[in-house]
Amino acid sequence: MPQADNAADIRSVTGEKLAGRRAQVSWALFDFARSPYLSLVYIFVFPSYFATTIVGDPVRGQEAWSSANTIVGFCVALFAPLLGAISDRTGRRKPWLIAIVAIMAPSCFVLWYAMPGGQGGLPVWVILGLIVVLASCFQFSEVFYNAILASIASSQRIGGLSGLGIAVGNAGTLLALIVMLFGVALPASGITIGGLLPAKPLFGLDPLLYEHDRIAGPAAGIWLIVFSLPLLLWTPDRPSTGIPARRAVREGLGQLWLTVRRARQISNVGLYLLARMLYTDGLVAILAYTGIYAAGVFRWDLPAILVFAVILTPFSISGGFIGGWLDNTLGSRRSILISVAATCIAMLAAVSISRDQIFFTHFDVAAAGPLWSFPYFRTLPEVAYIVMTMVLAITITAAFCISRTMMARIAPVSMMSQFFGLYALSGTATGFLGHAAVSFFTRTFNSQRAGFASTIILLVAGLILMRWVKEERAAEIT
Repeated sequence: MPQADNAADIRSVTGEKLAGRRAQVSWALFDFARSPYLSLVYIFVFPSYFATTIVGDPVRGQEAWSSANTIVGFCVALFAPLLGAISDRTGRRKPWLIAIVAIMAPSCFVLWYAMPGGQGGLPVWVILGLIVVLASCFQFSEVFYNAILASIASSQRIGGLSGLGIAVGNAGTLLALIVMLFGVALPASGITIGGLLPAKPLFGLDPLLYEHDRIAGPAAGIWLIVFSLPLLLWTPDRPSTGIPARRAVREGLGQLWLTVRRARQISNVGLYLLARMLYTDGLVAILAYTGIYAAGVFRWDLPAILVFAVILTPFSISGGFIGGWLDNTLGSRRSILISVAATCIAMLAAVSISRDQIFFTHFDVAAAGPLWSFPYFRTLPEVAYIVMTMVLAITITAAFCISRTMMARIAPVSMMSQFFGLYALSGTATGFLGHAAVSFFTRTFNSQRAGFASTIILLVAGLILMRWVKEERAAEIT
């Protein structure tokens, strides 16, 4: 766990007074607050339910999901840098986070009414609209949350604190998935493990009405509200500048335009943002389609998906600590190169596996027989796929952790929020490219594997550009 530096002459990355241990841990807990949205709504439970049950066709469901995320990319491209520039002018970041939580939580609650055709509930286009709102707000929260990091930790410890936040977030994911698996999904399938689990899902959820799938949204919303409170209560914010909102918008637009005009002064940061734009879009797409791909290719049901997620989460937790250690030991740039390259290799191995193939080689599942009596993952291809995704869980989490630290190390100190707005933009602006590529390859080849594999293109492109990025602080823009 990161410790607050006690030396009087040590300041935060942005030159401010260091925050204490409680404030730093409270900051990290915001990742914990947001983690069930990612795991239950964005990656594992709700996407699989949407594609296989609401839409009723994994291929068409994956295509519709990717189209919605394409729109998210445009929303973030339009608004994230501007919101960051305005925040730099007004000073405070917490009010923005409060507003985002106030939008995301009710949107999660409304997903309870996402039902298959014939059972009433929300139309598909409304469900996709809610996903656009949630995913966009999540990215906007990154702008202000990440900007706080640079003002509460020293240069020596910022990598470790960034890694702690991601590790704690993945611990929240693990806890949420365990509750969903043992309290909801397995009882809904009639599996009680010799009476150790309840005979029916918690809270009286009715599997016939898909309530065990639909609860993912409300559960994520409640979790977000509760665990956002420590950051809002105990993590220090920048003082307000007293600049009125209208003036802040005007000056924010002006500062953003000045940044564009003086692009040569920050060419190294721009190159990093371009590289991150490419490889992060690949990383995010891998996360977004992991559950959909597994549900379609291996025909896993909800309990299988949740068991899969629970298995992966400890590796994601370790990825946060490994990323922080790599960053503190080797520096941000070199650590990014290592983690993204490892992701490329593991992803290529993962898409080489299907129900009857391992590393693109035919495997006779029927002749080999089941590996064990456990009701899930009984074939060698399934186990091989899980092993590859364990590696991906480590490398992807490490890459996210290190990328955030790299930005805090090289952005101009007085424009941290604006540059984290550009950072958020670089994480989603090519969302239209990544998700559209998944949609295009899935539709063209009528294959989930082809769509999923297209993410490797972006990883390689970002990796190539990172070779020319330098790890040095950019000069102030005046």
